[in-house]
Amino acid sequence: MALIGRLFVILIGFIAACLVAGMIVVGAVLFPEFSDLGAGPVDEGVFEILLGFGFIFVSGFALLPAMVIVAITEAFYIRGALAYAVGGGLVGLACYLGLVPFDPDTLQFTGIVRRHLEIMTGAGIVAGVIYWMIAGRNAGAWRKPSPPPKPPPPLPSRSRSDAM
Repeated sequence: MALIGRLFVILIGFIAACLVAGMIVVGAVLFPEFSDLGAGPVDEGVFEILLGFGFIFVSGFALLPAMVIVAITEAFYIRGALAYAVGGGLVGLACYLGLVPFDPDTLQFTGIVRRHLEIMTGAGIVAGVIYWMIAGRNAGAWRKPSPPPKPPPPLPSRSRSDAM
């Protein structure tokens, strides 16, 4: 039963981390457009749609690498915030490199944009910390057996049948 509850906590942590990472990616990619004073105000509906697409993008690409990180941290009881930040950075890096073309002849990625790499890695780091705040602090706790119940208190001395 504890495992089922833990899976729900992991799912909620993953969704929250993806939402925050999507907000960071959308905000950082659109920042040059927001800084242009001649563009005028941004429609709130468009911004909400972009945040939704950012969430879908991040959660879709990050699901498999994040599952690997979660499995490792749950298996080895890793509960440190730094471990989740590094794991989130690696997930962000994997998500970005999954989108960049790879040349097998030279064994290099071609077309890496440094700013986009930094945005995705930074969003992954923040997402890892958010996940740690929700689910990572108790990693592996579901595997510990519950403590045995306390014995009942002793009976009063005059309530025994042999005392009469």
